[in-house]
Amino acid sequence: MGCICTMKAGERSTLMIILKSLMVFLFFLSLEMVEATNRQVRSLGAESDRAYQGGPLDWNFYQASPNLGGRVDIDLNDISLPSRYASMLDWFAVDLEGEHSAMDGQILQEHSEYVVYAIHRILDQYKESRDARAKEGASVSGSLPKSVILVGHSMGGFVARAAVVHPHLRKFAVETILTLSTPHQYPPVALQPSLGHYYTHVNQAWRKGYEVETSQAGLYISDPPLSHVVIVSISGGYNDYQVRSKLESLDGIVPPTHGFMMSSTGMKNVWLSMEHQVILWCNQLVVQVSHTLLSLIETKTSQPFSDAHQRLGIFTKMLHSGIPQNFFAPRPLQEPKKSDPFPIQTGKVIHAPHVPAISGCPSNSQWSEDGLERDLYIQTSTVTVLAMDGRRRWLDIQKLGPGGKKHFVFVTNLSPCSGVRLHLWRERGTSASATNKGVVEVTTKMVHIPSGPAPRQIEPGSQTEQAPPSAVFWLGPEDMHGFRFITISVAPQPTVSGRPPPAASMGVGQFFNPKDGEQVFSPYKLIHSLFTDKDDNLKEDHPLTLNLTFSVSLGLLPVSLSLITTGCGIKKSEFPIEDTEDVETSRLCRRRCFPPVALAWDATSGLHVFPNLYSETIVVDSSPALWTSTHASDKTTVLLLVDPHCSYRTTAGVPLTAAAGRFLLLYFSQISGLCVAVAFFALMRQAYAWELDRPIQSVLSAVESNLRMPSPFFFLATFPILFAVLFCFLSSKSLPPIISFSIVSILCYVFANGVIIVLILLSQLLFYMAGTSHVFIKKRLQVCEGSFCFSFFQWFINMSSSFASIKVIRILRVNHLIITSLVAIALVCLVHPALGLFVLLLSHALHCHSALCSFFMASFRSHVQTSEFYESGNNGDSDTSNLSPIKETCTGSPESTRSYGETQLEIFHHHHGLLVLHLLAALMFVPSLVAWLQRIGIGQSFPWFWDSALCIGVILHGLCDSKPEFNFYLFPIPGIPWLEIRLSFAYLLAGYYSSISALALAPYRVFYAMAVIGIVSFTFRIIQTRYRNNGETYYRSRKHSHRH
Repeated sequence: MGCICTMKAGERSTLMIILKSLMVFLFFLSLEMVEATNRQVRSLGAESDRAYQGGPLDWNFYQASPNLGGRVDIDLNDISLPSRYASMLDWFAVDLEGEHSAMDGQILQEHSEYVVYAIHRILDQYKESRDARAKEGASVSGSLPKSVILVGHSMGGFVARAAVVHPHLRKFAVETILTLSTPHQYPPVALQPSLGHYYTHVNQAWRKGYEVETSQAGLYISDPPLSHVVIVSISGGYNDYQVRSKLESLDGIVPPTHGFMMSSTGMKNVWLSMEHQVILWCNQLVVQVSHTLLSLIETKTSQPFSDAHQRLGIFTKMLHSGIPQNFFAPRPLQEPKKSDPFPIQTGKVIHAPHVPAISGCPSNSQWSEDGLERDLYIQTSTVTVLAMDGRRRWLDIQKLGPGGKKHFVFVTNLSPCSGVRLHLWRERGTSASATNKGVVEVTTKMVHIPSGPAPRQIEPGSQTEQAPPSAVFWLGPEDMHGFRFITISVAPQPTVSGRPPPAASMGVGQFFNPKDGEQVFSPYKLIHSLFTDKDDNLKEDHPLTLNLTFSVSLGLLPVSLSLITTGCGIKKSEFPIEDTEDVETSRLCRRRCFPPVALAWDATSGLHVFPNLYSETIVVDSSPALWTSTHASDKTTVLLLVDPHCSYRTTAGVPLTAAAGRFLLLYFSQISGLCVAVAFFALMRQAYAWELDRPIQSVLSAVESNLRMPSPFFFLATFPILFAVLFCFLSSKSLPPIISFSIVSILCYVFANGVIIVLILLSQLLFYMAGTSHVFIKKRLQVCEGSFCFSFFQWFINMSSSFASIKVIRILRVNHLIITSLVAIALVCLVHPALGLFVLLLSHALHCHSALCSFFMASFRSHVQTSEFYESGNNGDSDTSNLSPIKETCTGSPESTRSYGETQLEIFHHHHGLLVLHLLAALMFVPSLVAWLQRIGIGQSFPWFWDSALCIGVILHGLCDSKPEFNFYLFPIPGIPWLEIRLSFAYLLAGYYSSISALALAPYRVFYAMAVIGIVSFTFRIIQTRYRNNGETYYRSRKHSHRH
């Protein structure tokens, strides 16, 4: 089953358990498997040991506390981080032996039970070791570990959550969980019923775990059972193709007071998107996580903090970047008042705007105002810092901020506090010390952003390009209310003996109006850019910040954005893009203009930063247009930081291949469930044709008929969408973005039809090839009659006939449906559901092959008779009445209008439709079958009851509805005539239910529809048999009968 690997042991250490799991992503019929290894666990253990030995991270610059949007009542200023770490971390790896837990719900449950055992065993081991040492008389100090911290990767994170709500887990044994690339909302591909059920069970247990326990009268009984548990989910961002951020969200499972989800793209000191497996290899992330976990340990007790809010605050302060969601509309430092914005002294009372306490720069940061040279007074709305010159720059807010330019932004590569400081002044002064009440230092509002590669240096001190910005500072009108000046103080150039001077410093600030840089990309523009890129020009003195709003999420339609420098204020620097002769001008512009930076914000995955944006595809990890999506997830806001001294040519377009890939990645679950719905709708069309006494059309024709506009397509594609919207309205849930949700759902339905058409064509090609080969061989044997080979073949046929005449064989041939059902059900219940479904598919395939061969033989005989008739007529024979082509009708059916060949073709179409439906059901169990095959020889158990029960229903559907003439009815209600429910109506309801399940990201629920139809068919088949035995007729057949 698994083993527990110890990374390090110590008596006063805190326990860490990392859970490893095998993650599998199913993309149609291809499997991509990635396995976590022990080396990844060693990476975390080794980095945590280095972090403990080296101490906390260097806090030379201040990182502003992030704004959580008011969801959490935690003052991060009260969260103190340790100056030294209290104890080491003991790491234990629960090796689950690479089992495919993402494929099978039963494996997930077994893993969670084993983790509970591992937790208890580890805690008991410390107690046993302590008792043994005390018994031997050895000195014992410190306290025993009371709990463990679980770190889970991929499905290991979900196993950790399942272990926490396991009824056998000791209370307070787990208080902190950190998950990496873990799907929490749904499985990555929810195809197996037991997997979906187990997810629902665990998530429901977590929701109840955070509810206050009350009596029936509403009286308080106790705190929520999980009130002590904190969980943090870290996603890999848009490069994680196996688990999207939407699945990793904790919304609706864990309240914001006890957990949150963040993307590695917005994680402090990381800023990177990474693949599913790389998230455990990324050194930046591993180092940050190690320091965060060490910060959770209380110095006095060497145990994790008992207060859940304290632990959550540490996670927030250590992991979140300083760029909040409302960065484009920052929270005010102070609320504007109607009083005089400048202080007025009345006696001993000074009336001035209230300034909340803002923590200043760290005391250990090297800074001295004595080193500042003479002040500079800026007369333009844009200020530039080209070097560390040791000067203070004064900007008059009233003079430089008129005409709506009431916002100020500053970008720089100087280190906050040690390289540059910013202050707000009520009046001009000389000292910005803390004792000066008229000055407020706002350097702490400067937030760090990742910078691109440092500029190249040909020789020490030289520079070929401007340095990229590493910090951004923003003040709104509310922040500057009551103040007259902003000062930017730059430290003098440091001199370090024996080292080359640092790369060039830069800083650009500007008063601006945000509306001047706003641009909205409508859905029409984005769709049009799929075929033609959109070009635009940015002239010099443009706003430093450009706010781009994309009406369609960049998670669905990634945008390829390029900015090419065309000028930088130098004479004759305006040169065309194609002109490469003015190399000197281009070089000078590269020196003067800092590389553009893009900050993209998505409601699902948060912040994404793209430094050195000269040509980049901007994509976010969003899941728009879902049933559970919000209106905010449909849009993406991009803030471009562009040097105002330079002019640019911008080009924006949506790559078609990237958009198609994102569409398939985001909506694979919907397409999977809708494929089953399309198959149900095709069977509905076939059953309806039978009920109207029409020829049963092929599955391909049925699918094409359902795509006809407007009637069939409109009712089949849009009704589930209307139901989803109506359900949200009646249940008081937030409505999805109706337009985008409808468009994407219809596109998924169309794509599902395309998948089914391809599947039908491939299977039909195989059947026609097999049938043609069968008929060809049979005819060739008839031609070779009398030869030795034919004699031998005839002898073999006679021997086979003798064997077939055995009583047991004759019974099996007559009751082949019973035998097939017994074998399939036995495999479903005792071995694996997929094997039973394969037996059902084999039965359908044999029926299809037999009917198609009979059709070919009948067509061949009809063709031969027609040829003989015309040949005899051309020879002048007078008596041709016996040679005329005759339609071969079914015996025993005087009213029959169908030939034998047509009858066999209808049987082929009917079984082919059932085969397509049940082939989809079997494919949905293939991932679980792969996991089962891996466990052969390790230990087997019976399949889950729900999987077996639902697959039995599918098998009953395939066998009981094997004849097209079958229909079922409801039982009569007294006083009401017989109420007839036709099979076509049942297929219609099943198709609608499958569509709704697909839109709800639960494609496994399509098995409910198949099982219900199968059980009802089996029930009425029994009723039909009873009425037939009594000489009554319970069902209605067609006007003509067929020999099936």
